[in-house]
Formats: sequence, structure tokens, C-alpha cells
Amino acid sequence: MVTRATKIVATLGPASSDPAMLVKMIEAGVNVVRLNFSHGVAQDHVDRAAAVRKAAAQVGREVAIMADLQGPKIRVGKFAEGKIELVNGAAFVLDGARIELGDVNAVGLDYKELPRDVRTGDVLLLNDGLIVLDVVAVKGAQVHTKVRVGGELSNNKGINKQGGGLSAPALTAKDMEDIKTAMSFLADYVAVSFPQNATDMELARQLCNVAGEPYKHKAGLIAKIERAEAIPNLASIVMASDGIMVARGDLAVEVGNAAVPALQKRMIRMAHEHDKVVITATQMMESMILAPVPTRAEVSDVANAVLDGTDAVMLSAETAAGKYPLETVIEMASICLAAEQAYDAELDLNTTNKSFRRIDQSIAMGALFTAHHCGAKAIVAMTESGSTALWMSRFRLAMPIYALTTRLSAQRRMAMYRNVRPLLMDANSDRDLALTDAENHLRKRGIVQSGDIYAITCGEPMGTPGGTNMLKICTVS
Repeated sequence: MVTRATKIVATLGPASSDPAMLVKMIEAGVNVVRLNFSHGVAQDHVDRAAAVRKAAAQVGREVAIMADLQGPKIRVGKFAEGKIELVNGAAFVLDGARIELGDVNAVGLDYKELPRDVRTGDVLLLNDGLIVLDVVAVKGAQVHTKVRVGGELSNNKGINKQGGGLSAPALTAKDMEDIKTAMSFLADYVAVSFPQNATDMELARQLCNVAGEPYKHKAGLIAKIERAEAIPNLASIVMASDGIMVARGDLAVEVGNAAVPALQKRMIRMAHEHDKVVITATQMMESMILAPVPTRAEVSDVANAVLDGTDAVMLSAETAAGKYPLETVIEMASICLAAEQAYDAELDLNTTNKSFRRIDQSIAMGALFTAHHCGAKAIVAMTESGSTALWMSRFRLAMPIYALTTRLSAQRRMAMYRNVRPLLMDANSDRDLALTDAENHLRKRGIVQSGDIYAITCGEPMGTPGGTNMLKICTVS
């Protein structure tokens, strides 16, 4: 059975909220569903989360839910006509005090702090960098600019400062309320928009822990790397998070398109080194919003992210609002699988230069090495927290990793881990009986059969998170 290692994150929206479509998308390979908190109200997200759980149950495979916080609204205000056309060389004012709707001369700001953050000579990039404004003066609440590159500007388009430097805090009052909503439906991951440093992520974790306490739930935290200020602090942000997202849209606007491919590779490599998950996002299959097939460049982009070792690739508007959400998932799954079959897994198994301070990490690495060299059919990790499976997934391996857990929350969270197939099994405090149950579980699903060799790890005493201390090589009778 050919299995895909790279996971697919799909954003839910009008194009994919129909229950039947959601079922088809999960069947086609969606592993994580993203709920975008930039749109809708709390009840919309609660209802969509319930729909995801119901669709996953219908398919018979758990998926993770990622609540993606909106973050600060660094945007222009609204226009009287909904949009304007800016002409090269024209004067245009961004006015933090303006109450009336905008026109071709000026517009208000959702981000009132902009005049404080810019000075003469700065370059502002609007609408994902399609419009370029040169700051010629700052007068009180007004930022006076000259249009360098014009075009159509419509309501609430985003603002970036070339090179970074906007001071908006990563977590807004809305985000804090949205965290409470996300914890109410037990979101498996919370993605934090525009973090600048580890402190932003530490605050988000505190808020999630407090909001999750009534439900005895802890979510994984994903830092969306989309600000220039985050790059010098990348290592500390990674350490303060459970994973990162290479959010190439805003990041490219701030640091320049040419810098992003190298940053992507660096971020993926750093996430691996620190045993964190990593998602590659933004415009991966953008043309499929309107077209039934991707461009050759998009195919290469997805494949390169897979070859870099990303845990997951993400679809945004392609599945949220596009004409072909199901076809997009099918195409992405096909590209991921083809890319995975192209690389040499043996090259990634050299652990001789790594040192392990924990017994469970050493067991995980020992399982990879032994299973590879004895030609095992699969690696099996009996895990409570999912940590053993995460460590194993940091290395490329030709065989799949099956993570057997008694915790539904761990099963869902592991849906993000590259090359990990999480399965739920009944708890058993007796080690030998638990090992027998695990093999029966695998046989029943057709994962192993008589004569197959597999490696299995577990902890003794059973049921203790972080207690993996045993590796066993088994032959199916």
C-alpha cells in the first residue's frame, strides 16, 4: 500500500463547507482543516469545527483542526465607492483620524498607529505589494505619500512596511476572545499571526492554557513567520512554539520575494533540528482557484517544499473559495507522493553526530536505525503524548510510522506529523497484552501480515507520557 508522508492542510470556507464536499476532501487526503478567524463570527467556527468532526467520523479517520487567529488589522479603511484607482506620481494620504469614507485623495486606517511607525523615506506596500507608496511626510495622524506603483486599491487591503518595523502587537483583544472559542471546540492547533519574538508565543500559550483548562485541553501552537522582525528571532520563536508556518505572503512583501526561498529552506531545517512541525503556505496552488489544473511552477513549488522536508503543505483560498476545492486536494496529494518517491531516504538516517539527553529520544532513534537495517515493514510507536512519533518523523524514512495512542487528542495532533499515521487503541496496563493488542490492531487494518517484521516502541510502566524505554523487533506469526 503506497502511503503519503507529507500532510495536507486545507482552509475551510464557502467552497468547502458543504458536508458532502468536506467528506470528499478528507477522503482525498486532507489531514488538517484550517479555520480562518479573519472571517465570520464565533458561532461560525464552532459550527464548522463540529462539521469537520462529523465528516472525519464518517470517513473513519481523525483530522486535526487548526484555528488561525486574525492578528492585528494592519489595513487601510473603506472607500466611498468600494475601490479607487491610484495613478503613478499622485499624492495619497493615509489618515489615522479620518472618519469619512476614502476617495482618490485619502483613506482612513484600521491601523491607527501607522503614523507613529513610519518616517519620511519609508516605503509602504499595499495589497500584497501590488501598490507601492513612498512616504514624503508625516503630519500628526496623517501619512503623506507619493504613488510609485499605482493600481486598484479596494476596502481593507493590507499594509506592509518594506523591511518591517510596524509595531502592532501579535495578539489583539479579538484574538484573545477567539482563543476562548477555539478551546471550546478543542482546536488541536492555534496559529498565531505576526509574532515578532518568543514573548508573543509565550503569551499566546498562557492564554491558550487558561482558556483550555476548563476542558482539560492543551493545543499545539504554530507561529506564523510573516514579519521581517521575526527573522532575527527565529530560533527563539521556534523554541517557544510547537511548530511554525512559512507564511510566504506577508513575509515576501516585507523582505522581498527573492529572499523567501532560502528562508523557507532555513525555517524547515531549523524546525527539524528543534523537533518542531513546519507548514509551508501561501499561493501553493493559487491558479486552481479558477483553473482545474495547477501550473507547472506550482507543481515544482509544492514538490520542492516536500523535498525540503516540510511536514505539511497548506491550501488557502484554493479550498476556501475556489471553484475546484476537491480537485486541488487530489492534485496536491499526487504531487506530494511523486516528490516523496523521488528522494533517497537513506541519506537522512545518519544519527552518529546527534546526542540524546533523554532515554525516549534514544529509543526513537534506535527504532529508526534498526528498522531500516533489518528491512522492517513498519515502525510502530505506542505513545501517550505523541512525542516519540514526532522525533521519529524528523528523519526521512522509506517506511511508515504508525503511532498507537489511547488519547484522542494525541491522535488528532499527530495528524500534522510527516510520515506518521496515528491510530487510536484501547488502554491496557499490562505490557505484553498491550503489545499483542497492538499487533492485532495492525493486522486487522492490513498494515502487517504473517512473516512481516516490524519495530515497536513502548514505555514501562504503560500509560506514562514521556516514558518510552523499550524497543522490540517482532516477526508477525
